Amino acid sequence: MASVNSVWKRLLGVEGVVVEKWEFNEGTGAFVAHVRAKKGDRGRCSICHRRCGGYDHGSGRRQWRALDLGTVQAYLEAEMPRVKCQEHGVVVQDVPWARPGSRFTLDFEDQCAWLAVHTNQTAVSELMRIAWKTVGRIIKSVGEDARKHTDLLGGLRRIGIDELSHRKGHKYVTVVLDHDTGRLVWMAPGRDKETLRKFFDELGAERSAQLQLVSADAAEWIEDVVRERAPQATRCLDPFHVVQWATKALDEVRREKWNELRTAGAGEHAKELKNARWALWKNPEDLNAQQARTLSWLSKSNQTLYRAYLLKEGLRSVFHLPLEEALERLDGWQKWASRSRLPSFVALARSIRNHLDGIKATLQHGLSNALVEAKNTQLRLLLRQAFGFHNVAAFINLAMLKLAGLCPPLPGRP
Repeated sequence: MASVNSVWKRLLGVEGVVVEKWEFNEGTGAFVAHVRAKKGDRGRCSICHRRCGGYDHGSGRRQWRALDLGTVQAYLEAEMPRVKCQEHGVVVQDVPWARPGSRFTLDFEDQCAWLAVHTNQTAVSELMRIAWKTVGRIIKSVGEDARKHTDLLGGLRRIGIDELSHRKGHKYVTVVLDHDTGRLVWMAPGRDKETLRKFFDELGAERSAQLQLVSADAAEWIEDVVRERAPQATRCLDPFHVVQWATKALDEVRREKWNELRTAGAGEHAKELKNARWALWKNPEDLNAQQARTLSWLSKSNQTLYRAYLLKEGLRSVFHLPLEEALERLDGWQKWASRSRLPSFVALARSIRNHLDGIKATLQHGLSNALVEAKNTQLRLLLRQAFGFHNVAAFINLAMLKLAGLCPPLPGRP
């Protein structure tokens, strides 16, 4: 049968310490356990964890909030002497049950971080009986601690780069994802060359030289920095953005024809054309019966707009074909668009020629930003769940916990 001391240690989640005594404070209604680290864990620097010489007794006894025992708040209390580290000077000694500088136990912070990833911060604050801002500080502490023990930038070969708007007023973050693991590996505020250079600074020249494929949209700030820092990497242009260009070109043709009909006084036909945009934007396999009829009507009543629709679908189909057939069709599509006498598609054909290497690399390697976009969807869900973030650092910390594999498990569970 386990001793009473062992039971208390297990209940408090502090297996590796010595419980000297415990008491119930009638005034505060809290349970307090007086503990000390085992001999092998005492006298260590709280930063580097090396054994150091003692300096003084510090500021006396200190308390750490532990997980509740049922409905009763629980605390650990211990002496906190200071030690003198050769590297870090005079610091408070390390304790095995809490992170440096924290007033909460490891289990308390890990549970708080897990809850913050899976629910909103207000609910976590209510459940854990701590201030709303304290939840944010705990997320930051747990995230930073996890990043110290996890090399997210190690072994990168195929990455995706994108930006995400996190707040009104053109507030963006740059997102980098590992295609091989599917994990978010880096995130920072901003969407410009200087922001992306920070990623490559952290990655280092040696690991940057190991990158093989980089997927992104056609943003110049991404292309220029990748060419500058990882010139050997093949850049793959995201198919979604290429097809989006064609959709925009198609919409320009639709608006032009709509304005022509309005000017000519054909209001009824103009209204029908305006409502046809949903049928034109959708993929053929996703059309409902009404939208299919609309397309059939367009094929007879407006040949120019229908030709623009076929051009859009022709470019989209390129990315669903085997490599040789796709390259052949892409070449034919460029000639077709250049001779279409549709200004928006003639301009699109020029853009395709300018980015031809990136499109061919995409067709060859089958790499797109679909995984990055999926992560962006999860990031937007985080934003909605938290009703937005006043501080972008809080958003990044929570995102890294959730999508970089850094979220700790619930205490006492594998």
